[in-house]
Amino acid sequence: MSAHSVPLHCPYCAGENLHPHGDVHGAWECRECLRAFGVKFLGLLSPTGTPAAPNTSTMSTDEPRSAR
Repeated sequence: MSAHSVPLHCPYCAGENLHPHGDVHGAWECRECLRAFGVKFLGLLSPTGTPAAPNTSTMSTDEPRSAR
């Protein structure tokens, strides 16, 4: 897979007239329905199909880390 994969269809109208939107990585515009949308890679799934455990070091909570 290339580092810069492009969407093939608009997620709203299934149009194919897609173009990069501005200078933001992953931002696209559909010139058929005139919508802009973003595509972002979220992560890999485990082989069983269930999501891997979240990285808790970046998750925010209301209590300080020392109180856990």
